[in-house]
Amino acid sequence: MSPLAFVDIDGVVADVRHRLVHVEQRPKDWEAFFRAAHRDPVHEEGVALVARLAEDHEVVFLTGRPSRLRRPTERWLERQGLGGHRLLMRPADDRRPARVIKLELLRREARGRVVGAVVDDDEHVVATMRQAGYPTVQATWEARAAEDDRALLEAQESEGRT
Repeated sequence: MSPLAFVDIDGVVADVRHRLVHVEQRPKDWEAFFRAAHRDPVHEEGVALVARLAEDHEVVFLTGRPSRLRRPTERWLERQGLGGHRLLMRPADDRRPARVIKLELLRREARGRVVGAVVDDDEHVVATMRQAGYPTVQATWEARAAEDDRALLEAQESEGRT
């Protein structure tokens, strides 16, 4: 059985910068933020990494996106040539920080399996996974302005949105 590779979507294979405007404002417009996800450009670096991992790992996409976005997310992945992999998503109404929910989902999915890699752009998720003993890769190719990083950090850590 191949080792598992858990790969985040937003900031790793999907470029979310065009929709950050919706979560920088007050109040945040989460519906608009998620509605715009189908227009995310692809990060070629992330796609190339997924292709390399798929050669000898079973790739599982592990995202903080809410499960109600399963179909649009699957369609986006298909259009980018990334379909056919399992997709783990934040359960409905689960607002815990991304680092907490992702670790829980990974542990549940990986029971009895070897985890070969965890790829995420969120430094808190990467630190949590590393502390739990999983090999990590931090995706750094989505350069964001400081205010964009703050908006995403708040979304992931305080509001449990992505």
